[in-house]
Amino acid sequence: MKKPLSKIKHQIKSGKYYIFWGICTIAVMAGQIYVGAGYRSMSQEVKDLTEVIQIKIELEELEKKTNPFGLMPI
Repeated sequence: MKKPLSKIKHQIKSGKYYIFWGICTIAVMAGQIYVGAGYRSMSQEVKDLTEVIQIKIELEELEKKTNPFGLMPI
């Protein structure tokens, strides 16, 4: 028995439908991976910056303790 033409067209449409949504899903996932990688990179940069600031603050506090009057050493 042959399948009616309308059923064959429906199956072709359904195949294109799944291909379209599969491509859309992959595109969205790729975008989210890209954004996630950028966010990870940015958070590492912020972490590094805060560590540098913390070290600078600690050095300034150490200088104040060793030279409380702010006088320049001779």
